[in-house]
Amino acid sequence: MTFDEMIDAMTVDIYESMKRAVELGKWPNGQKLTVEQREQSLRAVIAYEHKRNMPESQRVGYIDRTRGDGTQHGSDPLQPDILKILNS
Repeated sequence: MTFDEMIDAMTVDIYESMKRAVELGKWPNGQKLTVEQREQSLRAVIAYEHKRNMPESQRVGYIDRTRGDGTQHGSDPLQPDILKILNS
């Protein structure tokens, strides 16, 4: 079974279990994830979210940068910085 086939066959329950394991660093039975298991599980979770076109706000690693009034906290990291040159 290829990685893509595994992602296509992944159920919501498996996705949630894998996502939780990555968050906690251990499997539901309490066994600690190895570094390789954590990396592969995170890769699978991200691929699952991408294939299912999940909203950005529900994806792993999403950071809500909006305030209560709807404005954005801080600067947008995707916008270019504007430099102001001062002549003395």
